[in-house]
Amino acid sequence: MLGVERAALAVVREPSVDIVVPVYNEELDLEHSVRRLRAYLDACFPFHANVTIADNASTDDTQAIGERLAATVPGVSYMRLSDKGRGRALAAAWLLSKAEVVGYMDVDLSTDLGALLPLVAPLISGHSDVAVGSRLAPGSRVRRGAKRELISRCYNALLRVALGARFRDAQCGFKAIRTETARRLVPRTENRSWFFDTELLVLAQRAGLRIHEVPVDWDDDPDSRVSILPTALEDLGGVWRLMRSGPSRIVRFATVGIASTLAYGLIYLALRELAAPWLANLVALIVTAVANTAANRRFTFGVQGRRGAATDYAAGLTAFLIALVLTTGAGDALRHLMPGAPHLLEVAAMTGANLIATLCRYAMFRGWMDSRLQVVAANST
Repeated sequence: MLGVERAALAVVREPSVDIVVPVYNEELDLEHSVRRLRAYLDACFPFHANVTIADNASTDDTQAIGERLAATVPGVSYMRLSDKGRGRALAAAWLLSKAEVVGYMDVDLSTDLGALLPLVAPLISGHSDVAVGSRLAPGSRVRRGAKRELISRCYNALLRVALGARFRDAQCGFKAIRTETARRLVPRTENRSWFFDTELLVLAQRAGLRIHEVPVDWDDDPDSRVSILPTALEDLGGVWRLMRSGPSRIVRFATVGIASTLAYGLIYLALRELAAPWLANLVALIVTAVANTAANRRFTFGVQGRRGAATDYAAGLTAFLIALVLTTGAGDALRHLMPGAPHLLEVAAMTGANLIATLCRYAMFRGWMDSRLQVVAANST
């Protein structure tokens, strides 16, 4: 009876949710996974849903299996692209869909299907524009190797520092988006491969859209086809492109940071001829930390006046202490490993440590300043 009701519903309206399964040479897992997903949707999912197999140029029997499933299993369709690229497959399927909400999941079904309803419900209700499964959110349960766990955490930390990302997990293969939102964002998303997810989320955040995160249970597939090194290089290139095309705040901060770092090196080098290393380092850091905080308040974040200055300089002091620890440690390590090293080499080692501290400074300043500016904006409305 349930199957008859669903068939009747399909006649009178388009699917509410279209779940895309992008595949490339997945002849071994495709049929089992699609049948399992379809069975779950028929038994447990309250919205009418379609499953779309998006084959991006497979060279094995994936096409034959996908076409057979589309012909024999109600609620399953198949489309084939002539070029590779997960993002390309998703873009094509999403833009052609007539559903209210489109999403995707990896063919290995690493994410527990019980998270599917919490993923799409805020989109169907209109509460959110984009929804992402997160393996790093509180409440998630993840089983994967230490290597992939470390890579994932480092990558998402890089997104927070470099792009100001507020979402926790950019690359979980479990996402959904309102179709009208996809039609706005997908044409602006340049990458059509693995970085597609990250770029889409960054564009959504920059547009002020609501991104809903769902903690998931994730069981990693040890037979993953993802090549770590090429994917990492592609992702780093994408991050750099978004940094250059994004708001100019990162550029202003980088300018101030470069100027401060150069000033630090010059002051340290001048004082090193007259004072002990620790004293030269301390004075150079104090001078440049005060100047850096003042410059970032004014030029990077557009903050003027004395309001909140104490908090801002407290952030600068914290950054100064981090820089002091890092540069002192770098200098001591160099003198231990290379007694009698020339002063220029000391400057190079400690300047490198200071650059690391600069990234920490930016992350702290961004959080401090953004929080205060949001409060000011809220009080003024």
